[in-house]
Amino acid sequence: MPTAIITGATRGIGKAIALRLLNEGFDLAVCARDRAALDTLKIQWTKDFSGSIILTAAFDITDTQALRSFVNQVTDTFPGVDMLVNNAGMFMPGNIMDEPEGQLAQMLQVNLMSAYHLSRAVIPVMQRQQYGHIFNICSIAGLKAYPGGGAYSISKYALLGMTENLRYELRPFHIKVTAISPGAVWTDSWSNSGVEESRIMKAEDVADTLWAAFRLSPQANVEHIIMRPQQGDL
Repeated sequence: MPTAIITGATRGIGKAIALRLLNEGFDLAVCARDRAALDTLKIQWTKDFSGSIILTAAFDITDTQALRSFVNQVTDTFPGVDMLVNNAGMFMPGNIMDEPEGQLAQMLQVNLMSAYHLSRAVIPVMQRQQYGHIFNICSIAGLKAYPGGGAYSISKYALLGMTENLRYELRPFHIKVTAISPGAVWTDSWSNSGVEESRIMKAEDVADTLWAAFRLSPQANVEHIIMRPQQGDL
């Protein structure tokens, strides 16, 4: 069975991607900070998808040593890694000139460096296989400056740049790299915003799009997917 690693898989986009891949017959290795949420999901997913192996790990994605231990668990459990989804992220609004000291460093650690270190740990496995697909969940905040973007926007610009560099480096190994840059996606953070759920994309829309890109022939790669609500950005 194919295997995928997904970070930040207990809610939102990460959870939707996990469910889509389970429905497609994948084994999963998922991580997040919330151990209780992971345990609950593992019980449910093991019941609903009895044919899949589901490995879970709870740790802070900025802990590089814990991240490497997670990858070691994955390689001990599964024969290979078909897909890596760098989804874990954090949003904090602010402007560069007045946001709290240290906010940029925090955003870079969570939104960029976690994907950097996890990719570096998984790539040798994909190189040996001579195949694999890395998806980085970027953002439209990394495409255009906007008021209140600050450190978050900077971190997402950086993640998109890393994605493009990885794609160039990994072509000789037949490893695909795709950036997905969504606009507003309905998650719990929007529940008290006053915005109608119907105005915002579904997390499942991102999961379906990722799957469509993954299942292309080996000679085709979708490099960058930009997704926005049909009525435009908020």
